[in-house]
Amino acid sequence: TNQHFIYLLLIPAGDCEGCLMQNEGKSSEEEPPSLHWGLDPIFSAFARLYIKDILQMKESRQVPGIFFYKAHPIYKVDVLGTVVYKREREDFFCYGVDDGTGVINCLCWKDEQWKEGTETVKCTTLGGFHLAEQLQKLQQAQQTSSCLEIGDLFRARGPIKTSRHRDREIIASTYYKVEDPVLAIQISWMMEVPQLYRRFYDKPFQVPITGSEVEGFQSLPGLLGQVCHTLKDFLRETGMGSFHAHDLETVDSLVSLASRPLHSPSAQQESAEMLSTSKQVHNLIRQAVQILQQEGLVFRKVNSQEEVYQVTE
Repeated sequence: TNQHFIYLLLIPAGDCEGCLMQNEGKSSEEEPPSLHWGLDPIFSAFARLYIKDILQMKESRQVPGIFFYKAHPIYKVDVLGTVVYKREREDFFCYGVDDGTGVINCLCWKDEQWKEGTETVKCTTLGGFHLAEQLQKLQQAQQTSSCLEIGDLFRARGPIKTSRHRDREIIASTYYKVEDPVLAIQISWMMEVPQLYRRFYDKPFQVPITGSEVEGFQSLPGLLGQVCHTLKDFLRETGMGSFHAHDLETVDSLVSLASRPLHSPSAQQESAEMLSTSKQVHNLIRQAVQILQQEGLVFRKVNSQEEVYQVTE
């Protein structure tokens, strides 16, 4: 149809290949933990994805009904397309929507007023305004915009679900017929969607390693916790019975971790205490040893003049 021709013309070739045929790479991506999904703004928005991408997205292994595009958690979408098939039941409509990239089923529940019929509204006439008549016109306009025919332009918003037949569909929370005689809405839509892909959808969602990291910097408590964990692993793997505290400053894994840049609200105070990377490494390792001592994993030999620690079994 002419509408489909307009769609295909307006999707740039690069965007079409980049947005619609990137699912091979998606299969190898790690699924981010559900605890971090709320950090992605796309999760709470109606994503304007191409229907082909909606059909090809991977479903979450953690929570059914959540899907992933480029590691972005998505469960509700916003689509615009042409009705290519229609089925009507007592309680709902099923519309097949085609946006030029694929066809998806949209389940649209009928309003309760449709089944109950238009109730007679009794009210007085004020200044020539008939409330009952206006309500009836409003209901008729609502039914007209909700009851579509094949070839009509259709917009729907709602969550993505998998039907009993394992087919993916949209349970429309909002749906209506779009009046677009000069194709202005379609052209605007198909100009905006590729920009959304480039600016947001095609940029993978990066899960933060820790909540306190800012632009490659780490807080002192977060980094100290990692040094303690690494020190425990080092003592366990090497099986050391005792060690000098200053000897730990020659362990590559500890030094590389403890020399990472720090960021915290008390940056001025920390900078006074840790004027250099070597000083920072020294202080962090000493604090990590003290924490292990408090946990009972090591203890300092009292009769030793040097700072020698014994590892408990």
